[in-house]
Amino acid sequence: MTTALRKNRKKRGHVSAGHGRVGKHRKHPSGRGNAGGQHHHRIWFDKYHPGYFGKVGMRHFHYKKNPMVKPTCNVNQLNSMIPEKDVAAATGKKVPVVDLTSQGIFKLLGKGFITKPVIVKARFISRIAEKKLKKAGGACVVSA
Repeated sequence: MTTALRKNRKKRGHVSAGHGRVGKHRKHPSGRGNAGGQHHHRIWFDKYHPGYFGKVGMRHFHYKKNPMVKPTCNVNQLNSMIPEKDVAAATGKKVPVVDLTSQGIFKLLGKGFITKPVIVKARFISRIAEKKLKKAGGACVVSA
């Protein structure tokens, strides 16, 4: 925006430029940023941000995120994960094998349903997913 269009041009000649004579326009009269959250701004913090201060839970020293990673997929996604060559080769006794760990998925959950028999390899398999796979005629292999 050019200088000529700024609001301040209209205020030239008016002593306090719209900021009042009594209160005055000072730099940071109540502190910068979140200053005073436990002092002069306590009512505001308690009203609009309850629970902002303090701690919660237990401390976990040397928390490693990698062991906690457990990508998941559901039973209803298994049909799309079967390799094309296995689908064609699946006959009466041949059942397609889906290795979830090789696809970066560690846990199989039980949402949805499956009709075709499939052998699933995974690190973790939920109880409901195992029940649905066995009902469809498939099997579960827990691998490390």
